[in-house]
Amino acid sequence: MRTALVIGTGLIGTSAALALASRGVTVHLADHDPGQARTAAALGAGTDEAPEGPVDLCIVAVPPAHVAAQLADAMRRGLARAYIDVASVKGGPRRELEEMGLDLTPYIGTHPMSGRERSGPLAADADLFEGRPWVLTPTRDTDTEVLNLALELVALCRAVPVVMDADAHDRAVALVSHMPHLVSSMVAARLEHAEEAAVRLCGQGIRDVTRIAASDPRMWIDILSANPGPVADLLSAVAGDLEETVQSLRSLQSSDDAKRREGVDGVETMLRRGNAGQSRVPGKHGAAPAAYEIVAVLISDQPGELARIFADAGAAGVNIEDVRIEHATGQQAGFVQLMVQPAQAPKLAAALRERGWAMRP
Repeated sequence: MRTALVIGTGLIGTSAALALASRGVTVHLADHDPGQARTAAALGAGTDEAPEGPVDLCIVAVPPAHVAAQLADAMRRGLARAYIDVASVKGGPRRELEEMGLDLTPYIGTHPMSGRERSGPLAADADLFEGRPWVLTPTRDTDTEVLNLALELVALCRAVPVVMDADAHDRAVALVSHMPHLVSSMVAARLEHAEEAAVRLCGQGIRDVTRIAASDPRMWIDILSANPGPVADLLSAVAGDLEETVQSLRSLQSSDDAKRREGVDGVETMLRRGNAGQSRVPGKHGAAPAAYEIVAVLISDQPGELARIFADAGAAGVNIEDVRIEHATGQQAGFVQLMVQPAQAPKLAAALRERGWAMRP
């Protein structure tokens, strides 16, 4: 791949353009908002000048509702040898293109499973896709050269290719992305009018659950509008679980011992189902999740503190498998949770104490 055209210079489009440009590909940028394309170009993502002829790959990075129309326009104008989109829904756009009677041999639907709460070119990052799954949904009509160009794009972005059927992809992302986003928003909505005294008690648990609720609602309306059926089916199942759990909790208020036992059993069943589901979430490098030991260290909110604690862990010969920061409410301090292999935890704790760090018991 020597040349590419990115249509849509938001977070995903600009991040892909930055990755390609950094690896020597000549990238042309286009957007319905020329100012946004100029911003992406100023960041080093390419040029906002139109290509003089067909490019090797056209990447359509627009909201799902506009993917088919944008692809059809690009294909009819012969802008590239191959065309992909990066929308989070795959079945709908493909069917729209089929209904238009277009030759789909130069097209393949794709979806990089990566993003963040912020949107737009200023939020873009050339490393956004590194190590993340990038779904490819070829059909029997997809030309081999087109598939190879898509795989080259994934490799240049340092992502991991995953081949799926388009409709299977849509059901999967409804489960692991779209439905959880709505549930996160519903939990966060409970905080909107909560008393300030209650909100000040927010800890890491509520921060984890509500983090993705900070995303742009306009973007999510586009996504959910393109995949409503599978998401509604999943939310209906969650609603059933919620109703059973509510009844179990009501039973715990009963003065009848048998009723209370039913309540305990119901709540425990739900919690254990949650344990079983969470244990299936892939861990580091996509492997089965490991049982790490947490070493919690008090850390002040000062420049260089994280670097210093990582350096001290490295000097102790301990590899940090994962890390989280628990911020203290109203204080310029917090706890950094260093996740390590269980056998390494005592060694790390002892080494950090020797270097003056305060540990949480």
